[in-house]
Amino acid sequence: MPNPESAATGELARLVRELDEAEIYAQKLRARIVAIRDALADGHPARALSLCNAALNEIDDATDVVTPPRPADQQP
Repeated sequence: MPNPESAATGELARLVRELDEAEIYAQKLRARIVAIRDALADGHPARALSLCNAALNEIDDATDVVTPPRPADQQP
């Protein structure tokens, strides 16, 4: 029988990892927003649009940050 304290500790560690990953992700997004804003301020709308597209691609590719993949035994 699994130890409930051990399971809770493991769950807590997983949640802390997820929060750390989410914070890193948010920092990357903020950096992208600053770069886009700077490109616009410098009069480079095409560069800003390119940076926006890159950011959107990164968001699309990073869905596991928002919704971690399910373990194989929990797949639908």
